[in-house]
Amino acid sequence: MSAVATATAAGCAVCGSTSLATHLRVRLDGDPATLAADTTAYGHAMSDIARCAACGHMQLETMPDRPSLEEAYSGESESAYVGEERGQRATAARALARIERHVSPGALCDLGCWVGFLLAEARDRGWETLGVEPSRFASRYARERLGLDVRTGTLDGSQLPDGAFDAVVMGDVIEHLPDPHAELERVAALLRPRGVVYLALPDAGSRLARTLGARWWSVLPTHVHYFTRASLARLLDRAGFAVEWIGTAPKAFSVEYYAGRLEGYSPAAARAATGALRAAGLADKLVCPDFRDRMAVVARVR
Repeated sequence: MSAVATATAAGCAVCGSTSLATHLRVRLDGDPATLAADTTAYGHAMSDIARCAACGHMQLETMPDRPSLEEAYSGESESAYVGEERGQRATAARALARIERHVSPGALCDLGCWVGFLLAEARDRGWETLGVEPSRFASRYARERLGLDVRTGTLDGSQLPDGAFDAVVMGDVIEHLPDPHAELERVAALLRPRGVVYLALPDAGSRLARTLGARWWSVLPTHVHYFTRASLARLLDRAGFAVEWIGTAPKAFSVEYYAGRLEGYSPAAARAATGALRAAGLADKLVCPDFRDRMAVVARVR
């Protein structure tokens, strides 16, 4: 794919202010297809990252065009996540337990559902489920291997009915969307009265993110927004939601998987760590460390 066409952001995606200034210098890569599936390409982005002086939100200084991003997402096929099913399901169960504190099981839509492990867990808990996933590989896996109703595409192209869902899930999604306000307004329309949205995403305001700066492992090629708790709450309010809960959102993976993530800093260290874990018989041990740099939010449509 050729280099991504970009346009200078007109203003902050959260508050509309034009008081944006360069905050982080990154390693530039203009082609998201090259690195979209590389979850260890820390510090790579399609432009430097700007910070809004008015609300503290951070976003790319120039936004990629949406068709190029969607093309990159449609081709993603990382198989490592499939092999981490135990951890993915444990993380999903934790998210669903939180959602069920705010709304009883009914109709649930997972936007950006990947291979469908959260939907499978929700189905087992009595939810009526539907998923939308741009990756052809992931959506096919969800349909063929898990028997789920998952549509290949994006929210805009899926023609979902208004007022049809009690809960909408957006796990590791909103930070990829050039116009998150418009997407959240569409989500609000999908929900029934008193319905909720659950979001999980990197927390750019966390101590770890601030300490690591451009070396933070959530500075990745297809992330175009870097939300803080305050900026996300402000955006949700603008889109017609009231935040009911916010907390951390750790992910469960095998020890070997986490050790492999060291590749983004030192491939040699990653190889040594995974080798030692295998030799010690600990590679498959499931862990869920909370680095406090990921957040989850439940917000109710007003």
